[in-house]
Amino acid sequence: MSRTRTAMLAALALVAGASGTALAADPGAVGTAAVPCTVDYKVQNQWDTGFTAAVTVTNQGAAKSSWAVKWSYAGNQKVTNGWNAKISQSGADVTAGNETYNGTLATGGSVSFGFQGSYSGTNALPAAFTLDGVTCNVDDGGGGPTDPTDPGPTGPKVDNPYSGAKVYVNPEWSAKAAAEPGGSRIAGQPTGVWLDRIAAINGVNGGMGLRDHLDEALTQKGSGELVVQLVIYNLPGRDCAALASNGELGPTELGRYRTEYIDPIAAILADPKYGSLRIVTTIEIDSLPNLVTNTGSRPTATPQCDVMKANGNYVKGVGYALGKLGDVANVYNYIDAGHHGWIGWDDNFAASATVMKEAATSEGATVNDVHGFIANTANYSALKENNFTINDSVGGKSVRESKWVDWNRYTDELSFAQGFRSQLVTAGFNSGVGMLIDTSRNGWGGSARPTGPGATTDVDTYVNGGRYDRRIHVGNWCNQSGAGLGERPQASPAAGIDAYVWMKPPGESDGSSSAIPNDEGKGFDRMCDPTYTGNPRNGNNLSGALPGAPLSGHWFSAQFQQLMQNAYPAL
Repeated sequence: MSRTRTAMLAALALVAGASGTALAADPGAVGTAAVPCTVDYKVQNQWDTGFTAAVTVTNQGAAKSSWAVKWSYAGNQKVTNGWNAKISQSGADVTAGNETYNGTLATGGSVSFGFQGSYSGTNALPAAFTLDGVTCNVDDGGGGPTDPTDPGPTGPKVDNPYSGAKVYVNPEWSAKAAAEPGGSRIAGQPTGVWLDRIAAINGVNGGMGLRDHLDEALTQKGSGELVVQLVIYNLPGRDCAALASNGELGPTELGRYRTEYIDPIAAILADPKYGSLRIVTTIEIDSLPNLVTNTGSRPTATPQCDVMKANGNYVKGVGYALGKLGDVANVYNYIDAGHHGWIGWDDNFAASATVMKEAATSEGATVNDVHGFIANTANYSALKENNFTINDSVGGKSVRESKWVDWNRYTDELSFAQGFRSQLVTAGFNSGVGMLIDTSRNGWGGSARPTGPGATTDVDTYVNGGRYDRRIHVGNWCNQSGAGLGERPQASPAAGIDAYVWMKPPGESDGSSSAIPNDEGKGFDRMCDPTYTGNPRNGNNLSGALPGAPLSGHWFSAQFQQLMQNAYPAL
């Protein structure tokens, strides 16, 4: 739970003396005075030795061309780095002054900044603030904790929500898995709950709605900690480059997305009944990277993606979702970060991080609303390729020159996720952000799994002979033949990685092999047709898709059986 302290000053209640000391004014004037400033200080994330905080200053006094906010800590807190303000500290006293670009603070205007700090022992909230020397008294608002060290009933957000916690097992998916021959071996694994249309909030065709899942989660939780994984997936003009996962909202229906989709979800998640759950939201799979890779003059561009870049509704929608859901104290937002075979190239890497920062600071959101990012959701990129590295050469040619790698900077998802995490911090996200990697279908085990490097005849033979990922092309994404379950869900598996997760439930189709009329807004994408010979996004190769697939999200028994058969580690 984010801890917060709102400090407000009645204009005539306190005035600054010549020495800077706050002097009490006529107490009889307090009740009728205007409020000249508000300082809202929130501890967003906290761990054993550090924390991040967000501060919003609202000015109700005369307009300012520069400003400075000051406070003092009662403990040993130290500010280590900040953003959107010049922050200095002397002993316990902290001063945050404007940057050159945000010094203007109009009457009624607000400005926000944030920082990371260290501490030991307790991390008490500051007792008072000043704005340009005017002291702001603390007002708990009657509904919050009166003890500044009290984080409230659920405590501050933890650094890694998966640490020390069970993860919710979706009983609807579990039942389908258990009904399959051999499926009981994995039916108890946690998977994501996909809210892929407005109707999913209340349940589709008699199925469980969001409240049903959260109520069941409370039962599964018991006396310990439990993570619930939700996929927020209903942007206007959704997935502009893949028809199989098109959604119900048209490119311009941002208003419906806000009021009919995000707002109702946020209201349910904010119910105090669910305050003890750790709710992980993965935000809008397959959206923001499209604005980089599939627009403009690129050969992979689509008219639909050009529309979404021009109208800004992907950026606005993601920003709105982050802000609204991030306001819920026990929600942990993770933005979709594509996968290495999408944004691992030089042209895409930094540009994608920049677009994500743009979204995370739009529609009222800030980087403090972002707990982390998720890679490889609903994709097949191998977690770790052990038989070759990006630095290898064969016959004087770099692995990057092989047809498979094709000048990508990364060969697998783990190295990509760790590298992209660093790029995201460079782009302006908090240094404590964590990564999730979806391992639900990237195991590539079974009898065809290579046991060592390929022959050094040439660089292509070397890479193709050793790679675990056996897709025809790294751009193939639909119901891939030969795929297997990957690493089982687990917390803190590698540096910078919060968890391996099965966000995409194994056995749910990526898209139909042929056109199927439906009322779900889902189109037919030829990349799901095993006879399709491809497009520029997959190097004009065969799609590699399994035949006989149903609509995306529907149960696909043949795929489920294949995933179990080719699981790595084996079941």
